[in-house]
Amino acid sequence: MKPSAPTLVYEDDDMLIVNKPFGLLIHQSPHSHESTLVDWLLSIHPSIRSVGEDPDRPGIVHRLDRDTGGLVVIAKNQHAFEYLKRLFATRQITKHYLALVFGNIKQDYGSINKPIGLARGVAKRTTHTQKKTREAITEYRVRARYSHANMTLVELSPKTGRTHQLRVHMAAIGTPIVGDRLYGRTHAMLPFPLSHQFLFACSIDIPKKNGEVLHVEIPLPNELKMILESLS
Repeated sequence: MKPSAPTLVYEDDDMLIVNKPFGLLIHQSPHSHESTLVDWLLSIHPSIRSVGEDPDRPGIVHRLDRDTGGLVVIAKNQHAFEYLKRLFATRQITKHYLALVFGNIKQDYGSINKPIGLARGVAKRTTHTQKKTREAITEYRVRARYSHANMTLVELSPKTGRTHQLRVHMAAIGTPIVGDRLYGRTHAMLPFPLSHQFLFACSIDIPKKNGEVLHVEIPLPNELKMILESLS
């Protein structure tokens, strides 16, 4: 199914914040020629083409996986790109995600501190390796438990920005994200239709140059709301 179009959530002179739909790539990959978030960005703001360090990723300061939906920040000019990149690098930007996971997370909140590296011979990431690992920290808070379905709704906040971090960390503690085909339970029977993983970037806090903190938050898509209602 073709993904829906992104929607603009916030804009000022320096940045855009958009709601990326599930199934949409941020930028082209070597083996894909489909439409991407970058294509959409350039159609509404052609000037962004010259922003950033990589002409294939203009204005992009962070990423979401194809099958993760929600908020993405885009720099509109080079000064903003460098500023936002520095904020991400120094962990001054706070992001929150909602994820539905298999299993019961017993503690109401906590922190997962497990370094992540590449698994041997594949493109997956793992916490079970001693080679070329990088620090990875994720804080979590339980939002709801669905004991009859053996699932938990959890709010996740990554304190580092490793590839697939949230997916790897949730799988590492035995509660993989529902619908995750790479790190999850690929043969698990779901009591509802779901064509992607249940992982949604719902809010972000960005310190602005004037000292204010920009807070942007969006609700879960109706598709995911209906899934939670079916579990209640």
